[in-house]
Amino acid sequence: MRSDRAKAGIERAPHRSLMLAAGYSRWEFERPWVGVVNAYNAIIPGHIHLQRIADAAKAGIYAAGGLPLEFPVIGVCDGIAMNHLGMKFSLPSRELIMDSIEVMVEAHALDALVLVTNCDKIVPGMAMAAASLNIPSIVISGGPMLAGVYEGKEIDFSSLYEAVGSCAAGKISRDELDRIEETACPTCGSCAGMFTANTMNCMMEALGLALPGNGTIPAVLSARERLAKDTGRAIMTLIEKNIKPRDILTLETFKNAIAVDMALGGSTNTTLHLPAIAHMAGINLPLELLDEISRKCPHLCNMSPGGPHHVQDLYAAGGVQAVMARLTEANLINGDCITVTGRSMAENLKGVKVLNDDVVRPLNNPYHKEGGIAVLKGSLAPDGAVVKQSAVAPEMLRHQGPARVFNCEEDASAAILGGQIKPKDVVVIRYEGPKGGPGMREMLGPTASLAGMGLDKEVALITDGRFSGASRGASIGHVSPEAAAGGPIALVRDGDIISIDIPARKLDLLVSEEELKARRASLKPYVQEVKSHFLRRYRHFATSGVKGAVLLDE
Repeated sequence: MRSDRAKAGIERAPHRSLMLAAGYSRWEFERPWVGVVNAYNAIIPGHIHLQRIADAAKAGIYAAGGLPLEFPVIGVCDGIAMNHLGMKFSLPSRELIMDSIEVMVEAHALDALVLVTNCDKIVPGMAMAAASLNIPSIVISGGPMLAGVYEGKEIDFSSLYEAVGSCAAGKISRDELDRIEETACPTCGSCAGMFTANTMNCMMEALGLALPGNGTIPAVLSARERLAKDTGRAIMTLIEKNIKPRDILTLETFKNAIAVDMALGGSTNTTLHLPAIAHMAGINLPLELLDEISRKCPHLCNMSPGGPHHVQDLYAAGGVQAVMARLTEANLINGDCITVTGRSMAENLKGVKVLNDDVVRPLNNPYHKEGGIAVLKGSLAPDGAVVKQSAVAPEMLRHQGPARVFNCEEDASAAILGGQIKPKDVVVIRYEGPKGGPGMREMLGPTASLAGMGLDKEVALITDGRFSGASRGASIGHVSPEAAAGGPIALVRDGDIISIDIPARKLDLLVSEEELKARRASLKPYVQEVKSHFLRRYRHFATSGVKGAVLLDE
């Protein structure tokens, strides 16, 4: 066992003495040491109940013969950090989480990991740590929030941001906004739609890094606690069989996850996080592969923010396993991939059925023939850009309009809420990429305000930053190269015509090469000043969005 480095032999008598001081008996610390990484904090609604989940996981570990050793990691609530300086810290926290887990594992010679997580950057940060460390590891999430109900209609976190736009436009009163505010987020858990957190928790299940049910069992159900206990027992089986993350995380496994993502219509943030996890597992996962799979994988689930269903509906319909079973019918899932159950994906899916054909459509009757995400390229995004095409109104799949250019999110938000954006406009928010922001902020505020004002079917938004999984409309992000790296988005001026053709996967700036060359010669890059030492270091090492915004190693 790896933990023998810290507990075996006469020279480790001081180490054993410290374990005795911590209250562990000799027969206890002779067991395998299982790190229980608990992302509990009292700020994130998706994490406020994680102590209960961690305790259940520890009970499972202990009952199965392991010694659970709990330690914490930080976590950012993207919703609370949204639309202000705080969002600059969200994506960078992913690498900080990964690094802090490595520190704890290597410093204390842990044998295995149970990763207790739930929300946006914490899930991929933990998965990246598992892939990098390559010791037996398993993920258990806290589960999704239930949808709220307002005037007989289900609503969620994204509904509230859109209500802000409606209030600003005079469509609803402040009192009505207050009532929506009080009902949109009714329980603990990750926000109820197929936003980034829930998408990534579904990805953990599709990758085989989490037990079946991880992505969809609601946070408030006792089944979530039982799943945590089963997770604790499962990690001991992984130790016994010496099944490690890189045994599970193969290219074929990532193809499975991408197919599930496309069927779900998940968050565009998966185009950052899946390549980043793959990178830590030594696998190259280019954007082109995601688009290739999207073209042949149908969109089967019409989830919020693009559709009416919430994760609780997907759970009732059979969950991620039901989606995978349906995709298996079209040979879009490789059943040979091993999972943390110790069995293959095909064995896990045996006997699984879809319980609601409206929530998980049949293959011959999908919501869309293509998957939820499209990768666009062209003169405005030579290296690529991403859009959640399943959440784009049909009339906006092809669009041309004049650019309205802003060098930061705050300026764009002020213009939108101030009524300065008109139908046909293409809002361009630049210098918000990994280096430019720094931190690649999400743009839920601007996109939701446009939707709430009724402009999501008439106005497009393009950025080298990114979007919340709760965004909908013609919201095109991750434009690469970013403005701070000298990408063409830095050359756009007010009034330039931008052409969007999502079915053709094209994103073009309709300005001559001669004019662009002249603009580049006189370009004075805009620099967002930051006082944070942490963000300045991040800016120095961050790669582009198309590379997962991972950090350079040197």
